Amino acid sequence: MIYPKSIAALIEQFQKFPSVGPKSAQRMAFHLLRMSSADVENFAKTMIEAKENTHTCEICFNLSATSPCEICSSTQRDKSVICVVSETKDLIAIEKTNEFKGLYHVLQGLISPIDGIGAEDIRIKELLSRLTNEVVKEVILALSPSVEGEATSLYLTKLIKPFGIKVSRIAFGLPVGADLEYADDMTIAKAIEGRREI
Repeated sequence: MIYPKSIAALIEQFQKFPSVGPKSAQRMAFHLLRMSSADVENFAKTMIEAKENTHTCEICFNLSATSPCEICSSTQRDKSVICVVSETKDLIAIEKTNEFKGLYHVLQGLISPIDGIGAEDIRIKELLSRLTNEVVKEVILALSPSVEGEATSLYLTKLIKPFGIKVSRIAFGLPVGADLEYADDMTIAKAIEGRREI
């Protein structure tokens, strides 16, 4: 089917979102067209406000309404521990657990030579700067167990060790409620490697 130019342009814009293919983009476009004009205006206004009112924290590079962000500004956080994550969404996932009370550092990506992303393209230099200026005793690497995550973790470990700071890594393994027989080899290997005494 050939769409009118305006609908085709709308579908094209929705396809710019991650994991949105042509069919999903088409469904979103037609859903938007069924919305009232007031709802569409409100939707557009909300997107513009989110873009204008979201900043990058000057310390940890988390997305926030303020800079420094609420976490870096808090007097309740443990400033001796920094958890390194790839993206803000990872920070949010950890925060939802209410288990971690230290600070964060958002790399804004991972080292990926295939994609042309080197160490100088992510926030490694800023992390190292924080290690010299703050009383940090431990850096926790909470990066994905992907090839890029592993490469970034190894690289960071080599850079951080000379500071005399403990470097740890979050454990990987089986999700709660999962059956062992259905887990892949890498997940089982990581679960055994990350075991702890009970």
